[in-house]
Amino acid sequence: MLVRFWGTRGSLPVSLNGKGVRNKVFEALKTANGRSFANDAALNDFIDEELPFSVRSGFGGNSSCVEIETGQDEYIICDMGSGLRAMGQHVIATHGPTNPQTYNIFMSHPHWDHIMGLPFFTPAYIPGNKIRIHGCHTTIEEALRKQQEDPCFPVHFDFFPADIEFVTLTPGEIYEIGGVAVRAIKQPHHGDSYGYRFEDGDKSVIYSTDGEHKMDNEEETERFVEFFRDADLLIFDAMYTLADMVSVKEDWGHSSNIIGVDLCHRAKVKQYCLFHHEPIYDDAMLQTILEETIRYEEILREHHAVKVVTAYDGLEIEV
Repeated sequence: MLVRFWGTRGSLPVSLNGKGVRNKVFEALKTANGRSFANDAALNDFIDEELPFSVRSGFGGNSSCVEIETGQDEYIICDMGSGLRAMGQHVIATHGPTNPQTYNIFMSHPHWDHIMGLPFFTPAYIPGNKIRIHGCHTTIEEALRKQQEDPCFPVHFDFFPADIEFVTLTPGEIYEIGGVAVRAIKQPHHGDSYGYRFEDGDKSVIYSTDGEHKMDNEEETERFVEFFRDADLLIFDAMYTLADMVSVKEDWGHSSNIIGVDLCHRAKVKQYCLFHHEPIYDDAMLQTILEETIRYEEILREHHAVKVVTAYDGLEIEV
């Protein structure tokens, strides 16, 4: 299974502004410290080998959209944040506009940052494409239609020429969709959200965003530990630092980087991917959070090690 991240931010998309660009240039020049480079290859080596990721690149700004590639003919997509636009453009570039595809989309919930990409999803405007929108909420179709009603958007939902179908799932039940086994779990979030476990043979990927795990109820915590059990990859809502989560942003519906480590160790997860980044955190802050999370995981490590990574737009993880 190959997991490809098209959007990793929470709440709303963000972009790098002029000040952010200037800060990156400043840090790069300071690191170079007046040295000269013999050619472009030497300059590229310096960028790739000596500059931290937060300076040479960045974590991106699109809201939630994750693709899971299984080698089957049908696409599997988690959420339709603004990252869905780039994903659609990639598909068109790969297959061309006249080669119909089937898209299985799994919705965590219908909050705006998770649905805003659909009006800009090019495959929805091409006849012959099949779009199956799966979710445990019964209000998903209503939400998608409302965001394209007057006066909010000029193209109404019914204009889409693609074949769009809504499929309601029951949490806990196992479904065979797009060549993989899928089951959902209800998560603590305002209006509820749902995480998904995708299994293909002996490989498993869990997409679990928009859930506030306080770990103050052992029965509730154990329910998620069992859902996460032995997963090859857990994509987890680590929107806040622990300090933010338990203070100014308590009850905002999101978890922290630290709680994700605790759950991964209890569930024996192999790889933990921080996801749904707080939009006010810049690249330097996200880099710091990743480094602190890795250090915390190392402190807890005894008989089981968890690989810790942070999602960014364009990241690919093979499991």
